[in-house]
Amino acid sequence: MSDLEKNPSAAAPATEAPAAADAPFSLEEAEAALAANQDELATLTGQIDALKAKNAELADQVLRAQADAQNTRRRAEEDVAKARKFGVESFAESLLPVADSLEAGLASGNATIEQLREGTQVTLNQLKQALERNKVIAIEPAAGTRFDPHQHQAISVVPAQQDPNTVVAVLQKGYLIADRVLRPALVTVTAPA
Repeated sequence: MSDLEKNPSAAAPATEAPAAADAPFSLEEAEAALAANQDELATLTGQIDALKAKNAELADQVLRAQADAQNTRRRAEEDVAKARKFGVESFAESLLPVADSLEAGLASGNATIEQLREGTQVTLNQLKQALERNKVIAIEPAAGTRFDPHQHQAISVVPAQQDPNTVVAVLQKGYLIADRVLRPALVTVTAPA
């Protein structure tokens, strides 16, 4: 640090008059400066108050938005829980006539074999209709159909005169619900060449 920086009064000769900035203010100048400062202070205080009010308003909006989001999330969770709980209600309702028919068949102790067969066929038809109403569709590929690993499960492979990887026989039906496989059809397929 230089001598001038350490002692700035050393640079000015002692005989110089004080600078104009160092001159004392007149009373009028001081009052005018005070009034200007008070006006600026009032303006800044007003701006601060406005910003505080805006901040409080925005904080309230954030709290309301968070509460709305939490309520929406809670309602959605309740809806999902209800859908899981009662989602099979329609399907179960459509199966009730099937259960009624089976119980009626078992209650008729003196039915002939032909009557039991007819009753079983009617009950099977009721079951098929209930499945169809609920979008459950049977997978029952015809012989000669190309093997589809997404819908079929090969249980055995046999040599045959048909094209390779075609269905020879269906051992058990498969089922789809919408486009999703509930159970693949169990099939026998021809051996690849």
